Formats: sequence, C-alpha cells, structure tokens
Amino acid sequence: MERDVNASQLAGSVPAHVDFSIIGMFFQADIVVKIVMLMLVLASIWSWAIIIEKSIRLRKVAQQADKFENDFWSGGSLDQLADRIGVRPDHPMAILFISAMREWKRSSERGLARGEGLMGGVQQRVAQVMRVTIDREMERLERYTGFLATVGSTAPFVGLFGTVWGIMNSFQSIAASKNTSLAVVAPGIAEALFATALGLVAAIPAVIAYNKITADLGRYTTRLEGFTGEFQAILSRQIDEEAA
Repeated sequence: MERDVNASQLAGSVPAHVDFSIIGMFFQADIVVKIVMLMLVLASIWSWAIIIEKSIRLRKVAQQADKFENDFWSGGSLDQLADRIGVRPDHPMAILFISAMREWKRSSERGLARGEGLMGGVQQRVAQVMRVTIDREMERLERYTGFLATVGSTAPFVGLFGTVWGIMNSFQSIAASKNTSLAVVAPGIAEALFATALGLVAAIPAVIAYNKITADLGRYTTRLEGFTGEFQAILSRQIDEEAA
C-alpha cells in the first residue's frame, strides 16, 4: 500500500505545465538544445530534398538512356540520329554521343581537307572527348550527394551533443533545487533524448539513400563507359572502311 502511495506521489510530482509533446519539448528546451534540434531538422529536410531529386533524376536518365540505345541500335544512320537529337541533348548518354560525333566530324573534315583521309589519331581524340564528357556529366549527377554522407556520419554526434547538454542541464537543476524528484529531471532528460532521436531520424535515411544513390550512379557510369566502348568499336570499323 505504501509503495502505491509513493508511486502516486512520484507521478503527481511532475507539474501540469510541463509539456512533453514534440513542440512543447522544443520550446521548453535550452537555447543550445534548440539550435541542435533546428540544425538536425533542417539537415533532415535538405537530405530528403536531395533524395527525392536524385531518385527522380536517376530514374529519368535511365529511361532516356533506354530510349536512346533503342534508337542507336535500330540500324539507322548515326548522322540522322545526331540531327534528331540536335545540338542541345537533354541527358548524359545523348550528350556523350553528340560530343563524340562532333569530334569525329571535326577531325575527319580536317584530315580530308589536307588530303590525308582520316587521321590516325581520330579514335584517340574521340576517346578522350568521351572520357571528359563522362566525368563532367557524372559530376553533375553526383552533385550534393556528399551532403547525405556528411549528414549520415555527423547527425548522430550532433544529436548526442544535444543529449549531453540536456543531461547537464538536468544535473544542474538537481544541484540548484537539491531535489531529485521526477519533476526536476524529467524535462531535461526528455529534451536530451529528443535531440538524440532527431539525430537518428536525420542520419538513417541519409545513409540508406547515399548508399542506394551511389550504387545507382556507379551502374550508370558503367553504362556510359560501355556505350563509349561500343561507339569506339563502330568508329574503328568506319576508319578501317575509309582506309581500305
């Protein structure tokens, strides 16, 4: 009976004005803990914006690459395909193709103008142009993904800092009031644990998305490199035909 009374008194020792809702814990938190919470919330929002944008973008370029490869291997003229794409292609594989075709034509015309036929270095120059184009386009696709890695690795520690600070405040409240009741320590501990939770909420999706996006980018890079090899094989055959 005495245990029930003590438990009832302990539960009733928490003031009614203490709000343990998410919004309430934020507004009741120390200024340092508030800054930590705001940083983590903003990092999480920006991470999700990057995740959504990259997911949509990678899905789109994969679909565009499928369509382009169907046109490329349809048996039609490469010059006609280049004319259909135009001078402003809208996805990396088409940009890679147009860059290679532009260098091929430029080198061929210069060689023919000197009466030398196709120069022996055409294939090397085209390969270099395609390599540079791949690097440039992949750099564009990879933009901002490093932020996900940063959030994934640092957000738990930022949340832990807020946790430590909140617990320190709780101990200071105990020392100041000389009271170890739940009413003294509960708000600070709740705020501290909330900061930890926000750190995990920001970090876990960022890590998962970073790994997924990195894998997708790696597959797309391999796809572009494969197309480069195929185009160079076609170019080599064309050079052999011109030389024969």
